[in-house]
Amino acid sequence: MSYVKPKDLAVRMIDAGAQKTFMATRDTLIRAFMGGAILGLAAAFAVTVTAQTGSALVGAMLFPVGFVLLYLMGFDLLTGVFTLVPLALLDRRRGVTVRSMLRNWGWVFLGNFAGAFTVAVLMAIYFTTGFATPPNEVGVALMEIGHGRTVGYAEYGGAGMLTLFVRAVLCNWMVSTGVAAAFMSDSLAGKAIAMWMPIMLFFYMGFEHSIVNMFLFPIALLMGGNFTVLDYLIWNEIPTVLGNLVGGLTFVGLTIYMTHRRTAPERGLVELPRVPAQTASR
Repeated sequence: MSYVKPKDLAVRMIDAGAQKTFMATRDTLIRAFMGGAILGLAAAFAVTVTAQTGSALVGAMLFPVGFVLLYLMGFDLLTGVFTLVPLALLDRRRGVTVRSMLRNWGWVFLGNFAGAFTVAVLMAIYFTTGFATPPNEVGVALMEIGHGRTVGYAEYGGAGMLTLFVRAVLCNWMVSTGVAAAFMSDSLAGKAIAMWMPIMLFFYMGFEHSIVNMFLFPIALLMGGNFTVLDYLIWNEIPTVLGNLVGGLTFVGLTIYMTHRRTAPERGLVELPRVPAQTASR
């Protein structure tokens, strides 16, 4: 499995970020739609496995299959472009501006939401037999997630909001590590293995991922979850998006850029004064 050194990794990430700002709106939306849809399916799969086996670890171990597939197919997530696109701006790539960066973020957000929501509707139909029966055990688990990770935070006020934000920061620290990992190898197996590890970690730890939540909370509401759209927006999605931005850009994008692209000058060797041999022997 070929390994890409960190210095070359930084350049690849910058190139990818620049390329995304120049992408046509149609392609940006299609790729973001499919990214959100596949991640939504992976979340449904992981929750199903967890509910049926009683093991959250098994669900977390299998969830990364969706993340790996969507990145191998060249689709996009908001959490990824939060990390990659600013690097092209910092590197002063020609044609990359704050406006083009925000444009990319906006279209990817809309595409991710459309894809995740589409899967939420389809899976809600599946879990309720076309809304003709109460949700099955997986549907009940999804409703509990929606309630616990909105109203559950709201019960603690400011402390709950801080916890939500920190979980979002930690999430995209790991997810963006997975995004960077996709550039660490030129082999299929190398890419998959490198991406799998941080994604499994974030899912098992219960961190907050804005695109996963675009699936989890709409499907919970569609099946009668005990919270509101406003609860979802204020006590999850908006703070999660902001935390994801901070986590991915600060702990992954900027750290790689600053130490592997804009490396500080190396320290010179300090030569110690030579001691005459006779003096040294006394």
